[in-house]
Amino acid sequence: MYLSDMHTHSIASGHGTTCTISDMAKAASVKGLKLLGITDHGPATLAAGTPSYFRSLTFSPRKRFDVELFYGIELNILDHNGAIDLDEELLSKLDYAIVSMHAQNYTSDTIENNTTAYINAMKHPSVKILGHCDNPNFPANYEALALCAKENGVAFEINEASLAPYGYRGDTQANNREILRCARKHQVPILLSSDSHGSEHIGDFTYAADFVHQECFPEELILNNQLPKLRVFLQTR
Repeated sequence: MYLSDMHTHSIASGHGTTCTISDMAKAASVKGLKLLGITDHGPATLAAGTPSYFRSLTFSPRKRFDVELFYGIELNILDHNGAIDLDEELLSKLDYAIVSMHAQNYTSDTIENNTTAYINAMKHPSVKILGHCDNPNFPANYEALALCAKENGVAFEINEASLAPYGYRGDTQANNREILRCARKHQVPILLSSDSHGSEHIGDFTYAADFVHQECFPEELILNNQLPKLRVFLQTR
C-alpha cells in the first residue's frame, strides 16, 4: 500500500467532477493515505480553477480527516517556449506544481519541439512533477527530459489513468517503460499518481504499481511512501 497521492482533482477542475476538497480528503482517509495533493487544473483549462481559487488555497486547512493536505496545481504548457498558465505571484504561494500537456491548450509538434516545451516548463522553480508525459500524442525525448528533471529537482509521474483500462491516452506502456529506464539511469525519482478526477480513484495505483514492479524499478526512487523525503522534495525550490 502507498501512503500518498499527489495528483488529484476536485470540483474546481470541472470535467463533471463534483467532489469538494473535504470529499477528497475523506476518501483518502478511508484508503489509508497520509498525504494528499490537490492539484486542480490551471486557468487555461475550460471551467477549471481561477486565479482567485488558487489564491484562496493558502487559507485552507492543512489537515482533514487526519490526512495531511498539500495544495498545488496542474499547470498547462501553452506553447513551445514552455509558457504556463498561472503567474509567479500565485505559484509561489502554492506547495508545488505539476506541469502537463493537454490537447486543448498545446498543439503537439515534433519530438524536438515537444521536448523543448517540457524542458522550458520544468525550469520553473515551482514545478516538481512532470505530469503524464507518457502520452503518445505528445512524443518526447525521455533521455533529455530525465537529464532536465535531474538538474531541476523534478520527478517523473507514472500515471494510473494512463495505464488503467479506463484510460484514454492509448497504449502508453512503451513510453512508461522508457521513462522508467531513463529515471533509473539518471537516478530521477518517480511518483505513482492516480490523476483521480473526484474521489473514486484516489490512492488507486493498481496498474501503475504493477507496471513499475514488473520493470523492477528501485523502490528507493519511488517517493510515495517516503513521506519526510517527499515533503522536502516538493517544497525545495
